[in-house]
Amino acid sequence: MATTVISEPAGVAAASVRYIEWAPVLAGAFGTAAILFVLLTFGSAIGLSAVSPWPNSGLSVTTLAVIGAFWTIIVHVFAFAAGGYIAGRLRTEWTDTTLSERHFRDGAHGFVVWAVAIVLGALLAASTVAGLGKLGVQAGAAAAGGAAAAGTAVAAGSGIDPRDVGVDLLTRREVAAGTAAAARPPAEVEPITADERNALMRVMGTALRDGSLQPRDRTWLAQMVSRRTGLSQADAEKRVDEAVAEARNAETKAREAADKARKGTMLAAFLAAATFAVACAAACFGAARGGRDRDERTVVRFFGRERFW
Repeated sequence: MATTVISEPAGVAAASVRYIEWAPVLAGAFGTAAILFVLLTFGSAIGLSAVSPWPNSGLSVTTLAVIGAFWTIIVHVFAFAAGGYIAGRLRTEWTDTTLSERHFRDGAHGFVVWAVAIVLGALLAASTVAGLGKLGVQAGAAAAGGAAAAGTAVAAGSGIDPRDVGVDLLTRREVAAGTAAAARPPAEVEPITADERNALMRVMGTALRDGSLQPRDRTWLAQMVSRRTGLSQADAEKRVDEAVAEARNAETKAREAADKARKGTMLAAFLAAATFAVACAAACFGAARGGRDRDERTVVRFFGRERFW
């Protein structure tokens, strides 16, 4: 009795075993990452060459930010489209299904390329941020604790506490000529101690938090200023009012700077999300195009040659 063995095409056998081929996916993902790294590094070099620390020289910050945003979007679209095309072109050809199904599977490979590249990039970014954050977590906690105690928001990167602005004005020993303190010998004016400065900081922080200075605190501050700087009681009370006003002004500027930074971060987050979404579409399109060129045996020319290089 004779037995007939019917062999299936290689493409059908591969398709019946697995629908996702990880080798082309990883090749496309790493290719995407490499293209992103090279082009973004190139863009950074061009950006640094276009700016200058000298006034009225080089591109403005706004212009550089707009150009950088467009460059980032273009680079991501190109890199993910190229990575998707590599995955689609390298994937095993399937002949056991319809044309629309092959297109869908090719596009799905592009989506997986996008997902793998995004996850790898996120893990790398998280690792870098974690390493940097470990160095600055204590300083950040101290800054946050100080701001919470004062009831104020210190602008990120400014390093200015509104309480310091007020206390520095309170303890300033510059006295205008003709005041009562001008006749006092310098030896009678005692310098302020660290404990007294801390007390002034707490009172100033309470005033900023509550929005007003209590009468008893105002009187105590005036007495402290008068004793430590040599001002008369009336001049000391005037300086207290000026110091509180200056501290409030500094707090307002700090809040405005923090709000500006918040809006900038929000805009950058929306832009990043939109860029990733467009990059996803580019990866799917590139993979579908690569699969179609594979099936149709399309000759792709690189630099005028029918080869990859």
